[in-house]
Amino acid sequence: MSKRSVISAGALLLATSLTLSACGTRGDDSDGGSGGSAGGDDKVVKIGVIAPLSGDLSALGKGIENSVDLAIKQANESGDLDGWKIEIAAEDDQANPDVGKNAASKLAGDKDVIGVVGTLNSSVAGTVAPVLNTAKIVQVSPANTGVSLTKGEDTENPQRPYANYFRTCTTDAIQGPFAARYLFEKAGIKEVATIHDKKAYGQGLVESFTEEYEKLGGKIVAAETINPDDDKYDAVVTSVKAKNPKAVYYGGEYPQAGPLSQQMKAQGLDVPIMGGDGIFSPEFVKLAGKTSNGDLATSIGAPTAKLDSAKAFVDAYEAGGYSDPYEAYGAQSYDAANAIINAIKVSLKDADSVEGARQATIDAMKDVSFDGATGKVAFDEFGDTTTRILTAYEVKDGAWTDVSTEEFTDK
Repeated sequence: MSKRSVISAGALLLATSLTLSACGTRGDDSDGGSGGSAGGDDKVVKIGVIAPLSGDLSALGKGIENSVDLAIKQANESGDLDGWKIEIAAEDDQANPDVGKNAASKLAGDKDVIGVVGTLNSSVAGTVAPVLNTAKIVQVSPANTGVSLTKGEDTENPQRPYANYFRTCTTDAIQGPFAARYLFEKAGIKEVATIHDKKAYGQGLVESFTEEYEKLGGKIVAAETINPDDDKYDAVVTSVKAKNPKAVYYGGEYPQAGPLSQQMKAQGLDVPIMGGDGIFSPEFVKLAGKTSNGDLATSIGAPTAKLDSAKAFVDAYEAGGYSDPYEAYGAQSYDAANAIINAIKVSLKDADSVEGARQATIDAMKDVSFDGATGKVAFDEFGDTTTRILTAYEVKDGAWTDVSTEEFTDK
């Protein structure tokens, strides 16, 4: 079942419910994403962002920040916040768990922070979520796919570790098997080598991919790892090439995946590399070069530009004058911010202070349900999105092209 059929029904409602007046150019961000309608007597509440705003993954991080900024501006312009003005409080985690923890501590110490959108990396979420949970600050990630963040380490006996944590993206428990089914059933590839970067996201993705691929009858001919701080992978490529795989499944992100793809082809291992949403970025194609044609990736949701439900978001983002694209997680970030905004419309209604409304915001988030840019936005008992739709992409003529969008179902 395609995502378009699942979520297009909410498109008209979204388009008519959003007031998309001209957002102007981004200019100076010192207004904190306040928009133009809030008066001087409004009480201030802040939505934080924790994402990599510098470094190799900053393209994704800026897309997250800008999309949250857009949601905040629209909420302020709507006049529906009963005397509250929302400001954005963005912190750079540098894709580093320790830096992310410090960012979370800073936001937790700000009495005006009610919620946080982020993080990008599952490994960073592992240090951020407990800090925000202790402070009773709701967190909604647009990009974390690590299963343990919502179900704990024992997937056979899932227990939610953080009551404050929610996400608008699917998990590796779905993304890995989705990729395995695509390679085995649609691409007809029966022998694959796996490589991962030894980080939580990459390792988890490869493990879930391997389990499903072998269950389907596929063969893993080699299982290797790389050091994400390296930029030369000759030894790993040589080892994998000797096993003659028909594809390589990579668990990690585009700063390493791009060079790995390029070096594979240069050494005669001329097979597609496939990864998860961590490599789904134009930056991968730039790093991999012309030989990236035929490489594959999966990503959460359906292609944003093709969704009827996302048209209002895309148009408003373009009108907003942002210098960076919304990238892979823009629509999910926009929905994450709007989920928090929907919750605070309930929790702040009769609140005397932001701090006093933090637990009520977490409680309200459990019942949030609306038609967002990505489709229906709602959460299950673990805080996971109820949407299980993904897309496979292939690099064609130097750009990612969607080749298959489906709702994942258990077999």
